Amino acid sequence: MAILEIVKHPAPILQQKCEEVVKFDKELGQLLDDMYETMVAADGVGLAAPQVGKAVRVAIVDMGEGQDVIEMVNPVVTAIGGSEIEVEGCLSFPGLYGEVERPYFVRVEAQERDGSLYEIEAEDYEARAILHEIDHLNGILFDSKIIRVVDPSEFEEEILDDEEGEVL
Repeated sequence: MAILEIVKHPAPILQQKCEEVVKFDKELGQLLDDMYETMVAADGVGLAAPQVGKAVRVAIVDMGEGQDVIEMVNPVVTAIGGSEIEVEGCLSFPGLYGEVERPYFVRVEAQERDGSLYEIEAEDYEARAILHEIDHLNGILFDSKIIRVVDPSEFEEEILDDEEGEVL
């Protein structure tokens, strides 16, 4: 496995619609493994193939302790519901954070690394992370959805308040 370089905005690959994966082989498995290593090294929760220079419909989301990494090949959103506004960041936009409105619920059909189909439903933070990565595959960047830019110092204060159990 290898840690890949994360492509930063304004690289053109980040704004193009990615190609569907048609070959489910060792190369795809290697890409997924490398993306995972890269995401972990960058302290991220998700990563899409264009963020590592590959214009293919592949993304991963790691929801943390005790949960499997979600590998999405050729994901298609089949249902959404609700709405919430939360602060997001992106590995391709270091230091930029902003409030983004996204659906609270999502259902996605995707393929595993071996090509088998699966369906996943997610809510809240997990839905947000999945939708953020799928947006990357469609050339949609989170900065185009920012309602309000959040200064990193403000963001850090909110985290500290949360950790102390105070109402925000």
